[in-house]
Amino acid sequence: MRKLHDAEIVALKNNGCMADNWSDIYVKEPFNPDCYRNVTFSGRIELGVTLNPFNLDGGITIMPGIYDARLHNVTIGDNVYINKISNYISNYNISDCCFIENVNRMITNPGATFGIGTKVSVLNETGGREVSIYEQMSGHTAYMMAMYRHNPRLTERLLEMVDRHVEEVRSDRGNIGKHAVIMNSGVITDVNVGAYTHIEGATHLNNGTTSSSIKDPVHIGDNVMADDFILTSGAHVEDGVVLRNVFVGQSTHLSHLFSAHDSLFFANCSCENGEACAIFAGPYTVTMHKSSLLIAGMFSFLNAGSGSNQSNHMYKLGPIHQGIVERGSKTTSDSYILWPAKIGAFSLVMGRHVCHPDTSLLPFSYLIEKKNRTYLVPGVNLKSVGSIRDAKKWPTRDRRKDDNLLDQINFNLLSPYTISKMMEGCRLLDSIEEVSGITADRYTYQSMTIEARALQKGRRYYNMAIDKFMGNSIIKRLEDIGFKTPSDITERLQPTHRCGCGEWLDLSGLIAPKSEISALIKDIIEYRVNTPAQVEERFRILHSEYYDMEWTWVVENFKSWWGKGIEDVTPDDIVSIVRRWLDSVVTLDQMLYDDARKEFSLVSKTGFGVDGSGDRRQADFEQVRGVFESDPFVTMVIEHIESKTALGNDLIERINRIPS
Repeated sequence: MRKLHDAEIVALKNNGCMADNWSDIYVKEPFNPDCYRNVTFSGRIELGVTLNPFNLDGGITIMPGIYDARLHNVTIGDNVYINKISNYISNYNISDCCFIENVNRMITNPGATFGIGTKVSVLNETGGREVSIYEQMSGHTAYMMAMYRHNPRLTERLLEMVDRHVEEVRSDRGNIGKHAVIMNSGVITDVNVGAYTHIEGATHLNNGTTSSSIKDPVHIGDNVMADDFILTSGAHVEDGVVLRNVFVGQSTHLSHLFSAHDSLFFANCSCENGEACAIFAGPYTVTMHKSSLLIAGMFSFLNAGSGSNQSNHMYKLGPIHQGIVERGSKTTSDSYILWPAKIGAFSLVMGRHVCHPDTSLLPFSYLIEKKNRTYLVPGVNLKSVGSIRDAKKWPTRDRRKDDNLLDQINFNLLSPYTISKMMEGCRLLDSIEEVSGITADRYTYQSMTIEARALQKGRRYYNMAIDKFMGNSIIKRLEDIGFKTPSDITERLQPTHRCGCGEWLDLSGLIAPKSEISALIKDIIEYRVNTPAQVEERFRILHSEYYDMEWTWVVENFKSWWGKGIEDVTPDDIVSIVRRWLDSVVTLDQMLYDDARKEFSLVSKTGFGVDGSGDRRQADFEQVRGVFESDPFVTMVIEHIESKTALGNDLIERINRIPS
């Protein structure tokens, strides 16, 4: 950098430029005064080169430079275009190749922290579960920060880590990253704009960070108003969204007048039209309807129907109650839950529920309102097409393109987390039946009603699902191996990871043994883990070792489920297990097949063939929906039965070849 030459100052003045002090302006060679017109400079100014043009949509080419703007204490990188700044840009470092046009004002105030360290009051609007947000935060760290308040030392340490990071980023100057675009926007205050961020039409942005990347840019669109926020790579916020005290995870899309405050949204959420207040939205939380309100709840893999609502006022002390809807659940249109409540994984909530249900030990259930009572149908969702369809679609709808994935997401429908719940659920159903007698028509559990037939079927569904999971793990363990002696089987079935025993947890998408989370907490408290990055690395390791730890859990529960320990198992036992597994897999798949057929029933064809009936209705239906036999899901179920049957038979055949 060098100071301006006298001739360059004259040229700038002739172009309508002014400066409080021309000696405070530093330029880089080669410097072209013709690229600066009607610019007012004050404070220290640094200007890069203006050589490479911008090629805009529609075939327009624009040379870099600064036009019709006022700059104060600004550093400009190479090949930057700035035009039509209504007020001024103050205290910013603007990196190479940025494009800024038609913006009201951009300023950084002394000591700005750019949204980092903002305390978000999730779940309890009145406070008590605040999460201090930062750019690289995962849902798993946020989960510990919000939910482990029973361990105040852990909370204190996590907040200390974030506070140290806040001091590292605190600055009197903001940054606009390389190739950022900011157009047709209002006032931008104390915002760090990450590289490749695209902002177009925002109304105002205050105290925030866009943690963008070249592979997955952040996009902020028309009429967005955001205060105290962080947007991570791939985030899209547009169409009149209003945010306050919000973290937006990777590739989460918020649009169509959606509003949220004091809420966290992690990877791949999709939220439109409705409202969120003090929610912890784990991965794949979806709400799309104007009449839906998510409030004071923890969700993940949620699909909220239109008019879904919850209430965090139970008595008269304010909005202090909270609820948890575990992974994979759905709420139907006009459903309502009065918090506090806890809904088990992969459940369906239909109607209004005010009895504060806790169905966490009974996953894959329906909660249905009948005559102002809550009826619980255990396990029935295991035979639902919707559950399997969701499990298949989530991995394919992972929009994240960043190399650095913040959330470690386990998509498995069946895991030690859900299977252990089913095991406990079976014992619970046995206990309920024993207390009231096996001849009862219906049973009561936590103010919910379970009909006798539903209880018996639920227990059967759980047993089949457990058989399926345990058998899957064993077959996977013995896959593609030629056995020479029975001891080869025993040796292969030995655990390969020291961890995995005991209870498992779901930390906002990450499924891991409780023992390992406890070990991480101990390391944080005892200063062996000292930075947010180190915490996130531990979560990555846990996620990468999931299947080895899963097998350790299977081994631990092998005897209680199959009747023999790993050391005592024989080839004949494995054959028996495979056949039992195959029976469960085929039976569950047949239930899915029958459930899918309902979508092609006569009732489902109502509304087709609008100007006729009979053959015309059938033809219209088939043109739009296709025929049952060729439906993609139906063919997938048939192929699944065939492939699993072949897999089981292959293992039986390999075992039968072992010499006697």
